[in-house]
Amino acid sequence: MSKLFARVAGYFRSRTLAGVDKTGNQYFTRKEEIDGVMKEKRWVVFRGEEEPTSVPVEWICWLNGQRKRAPTPEEMMELEARREQIRQNVALLKKEEEERRAKEGSARKTSSTGKVGGPDLKSFIQQFPSTSEGVQSQQELARRFGQGHGNHQHEKGLTNTNLHGLSHFPGFLCQLRGPYSTHSSDKTRQRFMDGAGHGPTSSDHAFKGILTSLPKPGGGEFGKFYSLPALNDPRIDRLPYSIRILLESAIRNCDNFQVTKDDVEKIIDWENTSPKQVEIPFKPARVLLQDFTGVPAVVDLACMRDAMNKLGADPNKINPLVPADLVIDHSVQVDVARSENAVQANMELEFQRNKERFAFLKWGSSAFHNMLVVPPGSGIVHQVNLEYLGRVVFNTDGVLYPDSVVGTDSHTTMIDGLGVAGWGVGGIEAEAAMLGQPMSMVLPGVVGFKLLGKLRNGVTATDLVLTVTQMLRKHGVVGKFVEFYGEGMGELSLADRATIANMSPEYGATMGFFPVDHVTLQYLKLTGRSDETVSMIEAYLRANKMFVDHNEPQQERAYTSYLQLDLADVEPCVSGPKRPHDRVPLKEMKADWHACLDSQVGFKGFAVPKEEQDKVVKFSFNGQPAELKHGSVVISAITSCTNTSNPSVMLGAGLVAKKACELGLQVKPWIKTSLAPGSGVVTKYLLQSGLQKYLNEQGFHIVGYGCTTCIGNSGDLDESVASAISDNDIISAAVLSGNRNFEGRVHPLTRANYLASPPLVVAYALAGRVDIDFDKEPIGTGKDGKSVYLKDIWPGNEEIAEVVQSSVLPDMFKSTYEAITKGNPMWNQLSIPSSTTLYSWDPNSTYIHEPPYFNDMTMDPPGPHGVKDAYCLLKFGDSITTDHISPAGSIHKDSPAAKYLLERGVAPKDFNSYGSRRGNDEVMARGTFANIRLVNRLLNGEVGPKTIHIPTGEKHCVFDAAMKYKAAGQDTIVLAGAEYGSGSSRDWAAKGPALLGVKAVIAKSFERIHRSNLVGMGIIPLCFKPGEDVDTLALTGHERYTIDLPSKISEIRPGQDITVTTDTGKSFTCTVRFDTEVELAYFDHGGILPYVIRNLVKQQ
Repeated sequence: MSKLFARVAGYFRSRTLAGVDKTGNQYFTRKEEIDGVMKEKRWVVFRGEEEPTSVPVEWICWLNGQRKRAPTPEEMMELEARREQIRQNVALLKKEEEERRAKEGSARKTSSTGKVGGPDLKSFIQQFPSTSEGVQSQQELARRFGQGHGNHQHEKGLTNTNLHGLSHFPGFLCQLRGPYSTHSSDKTRQRFMDGAGHGPTSSDHAFKGILTSLPKPGGGEFGKFYSLPALNDPRIDRLPYSIRILLESAIRNCDNFQVTKDDVEKIIDWENTSPKQVEIPFKPARVLLQDFTGVPAVVDLACMRDAMNKLGADPNKINPLVPADLVIDHSVQVDVARSENAVQANMELEFQRNKERFAFLKWGSSAFHNMLVVPPGSGIVHQVNLEYLGRVVFNTDGVLYPDSVVGTDSHTTMIDGLGVAGWGVGGIEAEAAMLGQPMSMVLPGVVGFKLLGKLRNGVTATDLVLTVTQMLRKHGVVGKFVEFYGEGMGELSLADRATIANMSPEYGATMGFFPVDHVTLQYLKLTGRSDETVSMIEAYLRANKMFVDHNEPQQERAYTSYLQLDLADVEPCVSGPKRPHDRVPLKEMKADWHACLDSQVGFKGFAVPKEEQDKVVKFSFNGQPAELKHGSVVISAITSCTNTSNPSVMLGAGLVAKKACELGLQVKPWIKTSLAPGSGVVTKYLLQSGLQKYLNEQGFHIVGYGCTTCIGNSGDLDESVASAISDNDIISAAVLSGNRNFEGRVHPLTRANYLASPPLVVAYALAGRVDIDFDKEPIGTGKDGKSVYLKDIWPGNEEIAEVVQSSVLPDMFKSTYEAITKGNPMWNQLSIPSSTTLYSWDPNSTYIHEPPYFNDMTMDPPGPHGVKDAYCLLKFGDSITTDHISPAGSIHKDSPAAKYLLERGVAPKDFNSYGSRRGNDEVMARGTFANIRLVNRLLNGEVGPKTIHIPTGEKHCVFDAAMKYKAAGQDTIVLAGAEYGSGSSRDWAAKGPALLGVKAVIAKSFERIHRSNLVGMGIIPLCFKPGEDVDTLALTGHERYTIDLPSKISEIRPGQDITVTTDTGKSFTCTVRFDTEVELAYFDHGGILPYVIRNLVKQQ
């Protein structure tokens, strides 16, 4: 060994060899005194030669320095001097070694990187914890050492070789998260500002080092995946499975712009960060839509194609960047029931009402390559998702990753039962996700829900979910994930789990998650997924520690809080009469009903006087004598994906109907009975079992394949029944197997609505009333004259299991879904524009209209817009909801939207709702702030959708006032209190104000999703400083407001303070709520959709 080699080797004598990472690089540790405390420093030695013994080191880097502050310039200069000396030593050593080998005739290749020395200084500095001083020091040092941000070589950060080694160290997670400069150079930042930024490539991916091959059992590989175990971080082993999915997504999508290493560290450190309400970006694997929310999304995509075409680019570049599946299920109504022809009759009426919307969606199915549109009559979106669309694990271009989905329906959570992370979001969020943009979300707490034992005989999955819903509502899980675990999991079928997951919105959780296990795999095989696909899913999830094997010891996971339920404690129950979490044990139902009649009006009360409670109303129904009283059942519906996806309860309902028929019981003819399966598979197994004929005999004919009664599409009651109810103020009841029972939702005339299992739906229909004690009172009298009780017609669990085993077959799923996109004759006969590139907008359409989002758009981003002398359009107090901003219900006859429709020949009876016309921006803009319960403080107490036009003092509808401001070229703002934009994450609550010309909203606080939606539409969200608001600042709303926003995006930082001044001499400071770098990019481009368009044009 040469003297020089000995000198370099001696540099490590005081260090202990701690180990070798997975790439063969050795790392050392040494304890040193830092700031008076003994701390451990870690050093790494990277081997640059093909043979590790040929050269001792390629470069040396101080890694994971345990400092509490960023290094000063002087300290960094000292460190750089030390590193430079090492570089010189190594260079001399390499030269000495090469000369020796040349003499010996055994010269080796040089380092594969072709470099001597360490990484660029920028990457070296980024290994230190950040403070605001640290950001300045980093920039100053980069300039001082000649490694400016403009150097393209250093924009890449570490070389691939270096990253491969560093990514195995948990500590190597950049702690700097300043505005743009912390993870990307100024040039990189400008690249994203210009719309040219995109995700990381495999060659420069920050976690390339953990990209691992997944071998097939028989040879070859399934693909590659980002391995969580390869991070060697013990914190990951304690993470809930649901959080691991967020972690994998962050790692896979880490580009240090949309998703940063700091975001990855936040998720890994979930136990410490989740209580702090930190925000993280999330990029779901796909998007799910139904027709009500899907129409405006497809309108936006079609409009973006027009914009691309006007810019001289290829409009075909506009396609969802992640798979988007749209299922048409929200339009079918139960107009015809109790008929063999009900399915056909209801579908014909459905097409008559929605022909224009359906034709547009059909065009979208052929125009957009990454979009699947499932035609009407196929099933309910969440059941189709469960049985067919759910991937569980994706394999895209050879990279494996967990399936995850966001949907524009709150019950998207049903897919959580399959081990797929999914939840509901608003329209703008869904569109952003479709176009490859990250969603901002608070890193949630996770409630661990332990299940023990097994359900008792006669207890259904519906009884279980109603019990779970009540428990979780009481515990408080809003904004949290719920993750189920425990030995009781093995006793629940996949369909049972999906039933529980479906009702996550009812118990308030973002998700109700069931990790994948053997039960999941069995269901995947049952529903027609191939053996190879299932094998790949299992192999991937096991390799990435996302699979639960109940036969192996379970490592303890950390949860935010814990709940426990013994399944044996669950008893038959229903929920109601007005809320899904108001569970009532079946044995207490009669007493509870009478208590509701007595109680004052509320969630559990109707305030019926004692003398009125027993009255009976007699009427004639189709020539037959009939009668109703309080508690009489008038709607009995087996409906909703919540239960129709579960063969055990569906076949259980068939068995109840069969036993009732055999004993001579019959449902009263004036009860509107219906059966609306969530997929065609249900029909096949009901026919296979022979039970559908008994359901038909009791009036439960199949009426269609869609949501129907569960979302209020229950159709009209017979006129005689409706009159008997309304004329006599009868509190009639609906019993349905749905997930929501709010008053007025199911039907305007059913003030009491109970959620129940499908077998109980049949039982209550047979009884004809809800005020019955099934244990003590007979349902009816059999054909032999004897009383028949519930126990006489109730099937046992084993009986149901036998029918499920013989009737639910894999071929049923395969044949149903092989034909699902082929549609039906009415769908196939719809005529659509011939062009599959640009949509031919019909200027006379009142349902589908080209929005003006991209009028006069150019390739140059407009840049940040300030606000100059703006008028206040509206002045609000606290808790203005998205329904106040953009109502979804009926269109009032005196509203601007009604005037628009009347001018175009639409009769009032055909106005429909704002929700059904979401594809027409003209209607929706006029519907913005059109809620009749709106309280605008400019009106001094008057309630209604009006405002004051400040320049003239005139009172106008909000839309008309906004148009006067726009015509005069005057900006407008909105003043608000706390929790602005709470409620449903409705996209039009942001789109509408943007079309009215609102430039900014100044509020005390915002609902998280709505704030994000405002940014997505180019509206500035500003927050008053703590302790300040409209009242403390004495703002009347009659002032003119100027918002002093920098004219260059480079001068704006997330969360910075902005000065607002008025023409009356007032001045106050607000916080601008652009919370991330990505949001600043959107604002620079005028919104998320223009940002994406320019991005695609530049890529082209």
